[in-house]
Amino acid sequence: MGLAFAKYHGLGNDFILLDNRDRPEPIVSPAEAVQLCDRHFGIGADGVIFVLPGQNGADYTMRIFNSDGSEPEMCGNGIRCFAKYVASLEGLENTEKAYQVHTLAGMIGPTLRADGQVTVDMGYPILDAEQVPTTLAPAGDKAIARSLSVAGHDWSVTAVSMGNPHCITFVEDVAAIDLSAIGPQFEHHPAFPQRTNTEFVEVVRPDYLKMRVWERGAGITLACGTGACATLVAAVLNGRSDRSATVELPGGPLQIGWEMISNRVHMTGPATFVFNGVWG
Repeated sequence: MGLAFAKYHGLGNDFILLDNRDRPEPIVSPAEAVQLCDRHFGIGADGVIFVLPGQNGADYTMRIFNSDGSEPEMCGNGIRCFAKYVASLEGLENTEKAYQVHTLAGMIGPTLRADGQVTVDMGYPILDAEQVPTTLAPAGDKAIARSLSVAGHDWSVTAVSMGNPHCITFVEDVAAIDLSAIGPQFEHHPAFPQRTNTEFVEVVRPDYLKMRVWERGAGITLACGTGACATLVAAVLNGRSDRSATVELPGGPLQIGWEMISNRVHMTGPATFVFNGVWG
């Protein structure tokens, strides 16, 4: 018997979705996930997402292996795809439905909307440097506009965790950044002991940001949901944007809002079915 899967993408950030509801551990190994994600010899994807049984009161549990076999705490584009896939498994396509999903970053709440978009309550941004984690500031302090030397250049960076670590830096022209050259140097910088996702951000207007991302464990991707959330938080903290803005990624736009009273971040964007298949 082959491995049945579904392929989805969120603004071009693409995933292999597996129905893993009958057992508590992923049905493929990290090494097998690398094979599945290979764009020449496998299915091709930025990661493999597993729909596992719920725990701690959640409807389901989400786990994900990146294309390099590493396991991130969460994935913003991935959880939108997860919600759409779960709805298809339940026979609830094109309906409004809210889920509570257990992740390694805690409980996340995606809601399917009637217009086909998915709004996700991403929870609270983590700003304590020790919890991000980063050594750019002492424990208990925020790492905002701190200097980081990468590739012979001093960058002003802000560190934010959305359940996974992000390093955000503001640039004049985001298109001019050589991501493939400097992205890995940011990801593996010793200031980030668990490595980091890195967002390069051009502020067009206070309500419109352009972003490119180097993802920890996946490299250059067309979109990063947690990265877009971290970008808005960092832009607000640096006085560069409103608390609600469009974040334009190479794959398309996400609507991000950081509520002042509740401190919660909300992300709205699409999740698109590509095809079903069987591997092996």
